[in-house]
Amino acid sequence: MSPTVGNRRADAARTTPLRVDAQRNLEHVLRAAREVFGELGYGAPMEDVARRARVGVGTVYRRFPSKDVLVRRIAEEETARLTEQARTALGQEEEPWSALSRFLRTSVASGAGRLLPPQVLVGSAGSGGPVGSAEEARVPQQRMQPGGGELRPASAGADDAGVGALLEVVGKLVDRARAAGELRADVSVSDVLLVIATAAPALPDAAQQAAASARLLDILLEGLRSRPA
Repeated sequence: MSPTVGNRRADAARTTPLRVDAQRNLEHVLRAAREVFGELGYGAPMEDVARRARVGVGTVYRRFPSKDVLVRRIAEEETARLTEQARTALGQEEEPWSALSRFLRTSVASGAGRLLPPQVLVGSAGSGGPVGSAEEARVPQQRMQPGGGELRPASAGADDAGVGALLEVVGKLVDRARAAGELRADVSVSDVLLVIATAAPALPDAAQQAAASARLLDILLEGLRSRPA
């Protein structure tokens, strides 16, 4: 089955009313997928998702005809969640640095950075230049399991629109903080997304993970701040 046909089937299924048990299974699968992909990366097999959801792998494939379709669904939801967190910080914090740091802390605490779309990688993250525009920002590659193979890029359209919205609002946070002289001039949107993607280590103990994330983020935030000449 081609990715296009699979995507169409998944989109149609998403709009069809579900029985109570089917809806419950869907919620279990999505929750399990977030956990498994967050811990192991998007290279984790569908069998791991089914096992975590406590359903048969056939149940997963009935809702998501291919792994790419499931990955796209999770990536879309997490991108939308990050975008909303950025908009909230932008709208509720008057101080530019407070807005940026609030967005980073909220995003890292939610663990959404581990689920950023793998295809949004690269670009300016390795350039080292003082780039801040949303168009040049890309997210770091997510972890892939050994032997798990590489994912094909997700389809364009809604994915690109969601990523574009995220980059735009994060770009505003970055521009405001830089204009206020509180953010280093060489820090780009992709650097901010890199912080989100790497400051949420997956540890078996929730308390240890929260403490490690908070400590790592404090260190990274200090590295982002501008210093008097």
